[in-house]
Amino acid sequence: METHYYSFNDYLKGKFGERVQRLSLNAGFTCPNKDGKISEEGCIYCNDKGFSHFANTGLSLDDQIRQSIDHVKKRYNAKKFIAYFQNATNTYAPLNRLKDAYDTIKEYPDIIGLYISTRPDCVDEKKLDLIKSYSDDYDTWIEYGLQTSHERTLKFINRGHAYHDFVRASEMAAERNIKVAAHVILGLPGETKDDMLKTAEKIAKLPVSGIKFHILHVLKDTKLRQLYEDSNIHLMQKSEYVQTICDFLEIISPECVIFRLISDASDDVLVAPKWINQKAEVIGAVNEEFKKRKTKQGSRFKG
Repeated sequence: METHYYSFNDYLKGKFGERVQRLSLNAGFTCPNKDGKISEEGCIYCNDKGFSHFANTGLSLDDQIRQSIDHVKKRYNAKKFIAYFQNATNTYAPLNRLKDAYDTIKEYPDIIGLYISTRPDCVDEKKLDLIKSYSDDYDTWIEYGLQTSHERTLKFINRGHAYHDFVRASEMAAERNIKVAAHVILGLPGETKDDMLKTAEKIAKLPVSGIKFHILHVLKDTKLRQLYEDSNIHLMQKSEYVQTICDFLEIISPECVIFRLISDASDDVLVAPKWINQKAEVIGAVNEEFKKRKTKQGSRFKG
């Protein structure tokens, strides 16, 4: 299928020339927004069971890696892998513990990438220097949970950090030639389409090399579920999402890697909207919309 955006698959094929599969890992870290340093409540939408294969696992990193490699080899015939430290905040620990966790990948020669998901308020010079030390041997990315550039929304969803934390963290990583990906949620409570596109405009001016898109969705055992049931918080329809993400993609750089076009969630914990798990249909609709517009990612990028 012809795509009108720079997909993660395109990036991997261009860089490695073959199929590369990510291994989502849980290193057992926690989060300052749950352990009491910032808050004990966490973000209003957060439930690891919605997206993580190893949520609440007792398996060691080695066991997770071995199981994951065996699984994706059989399912996708992949031969190269990316270690994706996904669960919780993967720079929220003492430096020696971080190094021990990241160093696990050195025992697996078929792992060619190190991707670290974290909060922008949980990095410093020494932690980023540690991450940079892997970049000669691994495709190294740091993924920051931005979600939105609007302070009022960050406060409402109980993120516990500010937009300027993301700006600072992105610039610090870029200074070390660590590639930065931003997690962005479309459809957050109270945000208009214009608000979302202002986030796109701000990201377009920063050293951000990739974006992972999420759509606001409701999971069981979250504060958002209660808010949704009590106040009927608006959730985007598929057509609304398609229009918005096409506008967003037009604004950002054509060289920005789109790690994911839309989030999904396990059916057993997903409350709404159910259509988000129809990923192929959403991707097809996005490409059809770009065909109608005769545009593509970056067509409105100002550099």
